[in-house]
Amino acid sequence: MEKDYKGALTSFQHLLEIMDTLRQQCPWDRKQTNFSLKPNTIEEVYELAQAIEDDDTDDIRKELGDLLLHIVFYAKIGEEKGLYDIKSVIDSLCEKLIRRHPHIYGEAKADTADQVRKTWEQIKLTEGRKGVLSGVPRGLESLIKAYRLQEKAAGVGFDWDNAEQTWAKVEEEIAELRQETAKEDNKERISEEFGDLLFAMINYARKLDINPSHALEQTNKKFIRRFEYIEQHAEQEGKTLPQMSLDEMEALWQQAKHQPKDQK
Repeated sequence: MEKDYKGALTSFQHLLEIMDTLRQQCPWDRKQTNFSLKPNTIEEVYELAQAIEDDDTDDIRKELGDLLLHIVFYAKIGEEKGLYDIKSVIDSLCEKLIRRHPHIYGEAKADTADQVRKTWEQIKLTEGRKGVLSGVPRGLESLIKAYRLQEKAAGVGFDWDNAEQTWAKVEEEIAELRQETAKEDNKERISEEFGDLLFAMINYARKLDINPSHALEQTNKKFIRRFEYIEQHAEQEGKTLPQMSLDEMEALWQQAKHQPKDQK
């Protein structure tokens, strides 16, 4: 696909003109605020994530458009209040990208992606951040938050040297969890140790260059696929799942594992 910056700018201008019209003439669009839009924005991000997970090119294109609409919407609200506009938003982004890529726009050297990431985090500390971890949103989903916390800490050198060391930490956390589960009336400590184990496993995934959210979602899909296989075959046998024994369901589960679409 050839680059068409002129065409893209024309389309973007058209979008801005549409937003101007909607804010002036549409009762719903005119009523919106940053706070009222926020839930819809979060939903749009999840829809884009789902399209990416499904590798659906057409849906990705549509969801990117929906998300772009929200960016333009927020910028328009800021413009109306005299706080910021789409130009200042874009200018700020461009300045940040240039500033945080000194190996491209300056004299710094960075030959690997890891070096680039570390430089990025170090530069952020000079931009008024209160701390290395302060940029991780408090409301971020827990699994993603754990990954980002570890990634940011690693960016300033707080990290294991290799995956083997990280796995040793996983084994240590497994042992501690087993110790706590052997005790009675110990739910709080079990919960704490379980959290530590999850955190260590996420860190291990990071060292293996595996996205834990994606890995878990693939397993979710696999579980759904295999469970639906059990349901379908139970129905063919004229049974409901509660009427089946665990052994019968397990046998069907093993069959599901050998179906063509379930093969790795």
